[in-house]
Amino acid sequence: MVDAVLFDLDGVIVDSEPVWEEVRRAYVAAHGGTWQPDSQRRLMGMSTGEWATYLSGELGVDRSAEQVAIEVVAEMTRRYAQRVPLIDDADAVVRRMAARWPLGLASSSPTRLIAAALDATGLADCFGATLSTEETARGKPAPDVWLAVAARLGVDPARCVAIEDSSNGVRSAAAAGMRVVAVPHGSYPLDPDAEALAAALLPAIDALTLELVAQLDRTICS
Repeated sequence: MVDAVLFDLDGVIVDSEPVWEEVRRAYVAAHGGTWQPDSQRRLMGMSTGEWATYLSGELGVDRSAEQVAIEVVAEMTRRYAQRVPLIDDADAVVRRMAARWPLGLASSSPTRLIAAALDATGLADCFGATLSTEETARGKPAPDVWLAVAARLGVDPARCVAIEDSSNGVRSAAAAGMRVVAVPHGSYPLDPDAEALAAALLPAIDALTLELVAQLDRTICS
């Protein structure tokens, strides 16, 4: 049976990936670095420490990784203070799932941005456990954050359904042994190997229904 449903935040509940890309692109340009064609795809799922090191090192930004993290997150916080870009109907989907299953949140966003997003959308009370990859040894595609959220909820990862949008996120949740529902962003399609790992592929978050999760429930039981 399904014991819990676990959500990613960026790209699933909040349409923040384009904002992250805009902020980090501008930051790299302003600080002597060079954005690469595959930078955004590589960044999706990285923990704060990992992406800050990537900008500082591989992209050639003239700031330490610590400075990069502080300054980029400060700009994201400023953007969130103006508007949190909630994906259409995502809040209703979360509440619908919360009425039936315990929910967890496993995100690559910094802890303070997770809190800001959930407070602004009124969804904080829906989640029994939330965790940032800031607090795990490795970011996605490693399974650490999903395993930790499942542990905090007291559930078996193999009895969890994970909702993800990015290739690294799907790889991460699948590596944790979870059934993965993929909801890729139109601008960031899944890599073929990640798509093959998904138990279901949805065009939008409002296609996530109780009936779909119940079907996965039967798959887990079998």
